[in-house]
Amino acid sequence: MAKAYWVARVDVQDPDAYKNYVAANAEAFKKYGARFLVRAGRFETMEGSSRSRNVVIEFDSYDQAMACYKSPEYAAAKALRDAASEGDLVIVEGYDGPQPTD
Repeated sequence: MAKAYWVARVDVQDPDAYKNYVAANAEAFKKYGARFLVRAGRFETMEGSSRSRNVVIEFDSYDQAMACYKSPEYAAAKALRDAASEGDLVIVEGYDGPQPTD
């Protein structure tokens, strides 16, 4: 089964308030088995537009990723995020098929 990912690009307007979101999202992420793959590391925009913070979170399945987003635990955290930042979030199913070979 393919994994799934939250891919978020965020501009934080209130860093102190955003810390409250980071603390609050831990409950939902733990419950749904989320794993951070990217969390605001160094980046360079090669094409298109960007935001100041990039995050990629892995889930075991698309259903788990969607359930986390729709959960009451994440809804409470999201309210804090919305008050402190602006961004884009997509939930995408991973690819589990053939890969290019050498």
